[in-house]
Amino acid sequence: MNEMAKIHPTAIIEGGAGIGANVGIGPYCIVGPEVVLDDGVTLMSHAVVNGRTAIGANTKVFPFASIGHQPQDMKYKGEPSRLEIGCNNIIREHVTMHPGTEGGSMLTRVGNNCLFMVGAHVAHDCRIGDHAIMVNNATLGGHVAVGEWAIVGGLAAVHQFARIGRHSMVGGMTGVEHDVIPYGSVIGNRARLQGLNVIGLKRRGFSREIIHVLRNAYRLLFAPEGTMAERLDDVAELMHDNEPVMEIVDFIRADSSRAICKPGLDDAA
Repeated sequence: MNEMAKIHPTAIIEGGAGIGANVGIGPYCIVGPEVVLDDGVTLMSHAVVNGRTAIGANTKVFPFASIGHQPQDMKYKGEPSRLEIGCNNIIREHVTMHPGTEGGSMLTRVGNNCLFMVGAHVAHDCRIGDHAIMVNNATLGGHVAVGEWAIVGGLAAVHQFARIGRHSMVGGMTGVEHDVIPYGSVIGNRARLQGLNVIGLKRRGFSREIIHVLRNAYRLLFAPEGTMAERLDDVAELMHDNEPVMEIVDFIRADSSRAICKPGLDDAA
């Protein structure tokens, strides 16, 4: 255990845990024997970190978060799966994150610079990219992939194996059954694609020209004429040199166990 760590006398650190420099562990926290806390990690108070869990540098874990306990999967039989959390994350009160399973990749992975607001849940075998945000009580089923800069709104729930593309936005109280394209924005009791996440794109410095091209690509991809495969080919031919557009095309073409979330009858970009 690193002598520079600041550990409250009421905290329980089990033998074998790896504690980096300048780690702060507050009152009544519990750290399991196979946990690794990198330099500068802070556990505020009453936080529990267990299992084969690694937390990256400067991540802050707030009270009553439960990190690394056994996944909520009836098929889990105690296999030595892992949870890896990157650097500079903020994990707020009552957040739960679970390790992987044999039925997945044996690993749940969270990127860097993410924000998990109160009560958010990351299930087994999920993959979350950098700068993602999960708002209060947002829930991911097992095996969900969330891309960089994506936002999952409050009380939203994402179905197992669904993919949430980069820079996309899931509205609050939305049930997501299908894959959400990169840069897309979805909302509804059962999510429908309502256009592009234009506000998010502007905030992240995407130029007006790029957003204009993305709008044109969106209209072509979800036009009523032809099949999706035909429209994908048309967009790829017309805009093959535009990286964000091709990211959407590649996302839709990729193998997935879920369908693509599409616009409702009255939705437009």
